[in-house]
Amino acid sequence: MEAYPDIEIYLAHVDPEALNAWLGDTLGTPPLASAGKNRWRAQGQHDGHDIDILLVLKAADGFASLWFDSPDTPWATDTDCAREAAGRLGCEVRCSLGGWQPGDDPDRFLQVLPDGQETTIEWPDSGQ
Repeated sequence: MEAYPDIEIYLAHVDPEALNAWLGDTLGTPPLASAGKNRWRAQGQHDGHDIDILLVLKAADGFASLWFDSPDTPWATDTDCAREAAGRLGCEVRCSLGGWQPGDDPDRFLQVLPDGQETTIEWPDSGQ
């Protein structure tokens, strides 16, 4: 499977210390630095490639968006990243179901819980 051009996941709860520890362990990232209101940035590395990281708090329905702007992350897909993040951060994580194509339902997301349970949901119309 070819890696996605970027990775984006949505975090139900952001514990800054846990997030910085995970990003540091996984990508050698320094702590996220403020980049304006509700925005935080950092740069990590994987296999010699720079990875720009952007965290936007309260991006959608109270979830924070965590975006890795690179095809060179350790994860091939958003789902791979969401699974690791849910386990490491101990919070609900959501991501798109796959690479979006015209005609796909843009509101179908994968919900990953810290215990590994996964459910396909309609979001933002999931009633959550």
